[in-house]
Amino acid sequence: MEPVRFTFLNGSDIEQLELSDAEVLDAVEHGLRAQGRGETVIEPRVHLMPDPAFNGHFNVLRGYVAPLGLAGVKIVGDYVDNYKAGLPSEMALLNLFDPRTGMPVAILDATAITEMRTGAVTALGARHLARPDAKVLGHIGARATSYWNVRLLDRIFNLTEIRVHSRRPESRKAFAERLERDLGKPVIVTEDWRSCVEGADIVVEASRLERPEPLLRTEWITPGALVVPYGTMSAVELSLTDVMDKIVVDDWGQCRSGPFGALRAHVESGRLSEATLHAELCEIVVGDKPGRERADETTLFWHRGLSLSDIALGAAMLAKAEERGLGQKLRFS
Repeated sequence: MEPVRFTFLNGSDIEQLELSDAEVLDAVEHGLRAQGRGETVIEPRVHLMPDPAFNGHFNVLRGYVAPLGLAGVKIVGDYVDNYKAGLPSEMALLNLFDPRTGMPVAILDATAITEMRTGAVTALGARHLARPDAKVLGHIGARATSYWNVRLLDRIFNLTEIRVHSRRPESRKAFAERLERDLGKPVIVTEDWRSCVEGADIVVEASRLERPEPLLRTEWITPGALVVPYGTMSAVELSLTDVMDKIVVDDWGQCRSGPFGALRAHVESGRLSEATLHAELCEIVVGDKPGRERADETTLFWHRGLSLSDIALGAAMLAKAEERGLGQKLRFS
């Protein structure tokens, strides 16, 4: 039998790919379209918590995207205190397989993939659910996915006011400086949640809480705004869903189960159910259900993270790496 080899893309390889904003958005949208056409399999994520004392856990995401001919499993660590050791809070590996034979196709450093695809799903959700003239963004959280949220939202909406806030002053200051440098526009650093969120057209809540705490007040949400909460621990009030005209998720199967998520209490209390859910984002992307229909609609988009987005973006990176001669061929057998 001929040796079996697979491709390995490390973090340096992926950085050298220099994916454009458009390439990131197009790849993730491709995955959403496949989901909307029923050409995917999504297994709800599972979690491994090695020891509560470590203040972190692993997420395991699994899926299959038929048009790409790939199945994938991503394992991502989510460790809140990693900043103390100079490490990202989220580090990941994506494993891609031939779904016909089970043979490995590639292993990718998926840390950047996780950051990019999260921002892309936020931005694509906003494309369909925010007002087209949205110009003011209030963003809570300064983790790595936050950067791509703001960057890709600005790509779509050309924001005129960007406000950011996070728990640690040094992190929000560094976050704002990076955004100003890369986007070429000023960023407002706020001292509290209210001044960041109140009056914003788009509100993104990507906080890093150790336990659920209702820090984002429903009364601060402007009618007609889009709210995107996706923290692991909920930072919103139960009343948030009461003011929404439409609630959209990325995948209802994984949103309705599991111990974590921004709207976990809303699902458990019955405030969010199949009866109150408007759509999954993929249904809107393929045109089966409407997105925003009126300027005064207040909308909410909750995404927990799709394995399909990881696979689609990983596939795009593999193709570009092959064109550029990047990556290593490792022997499997």
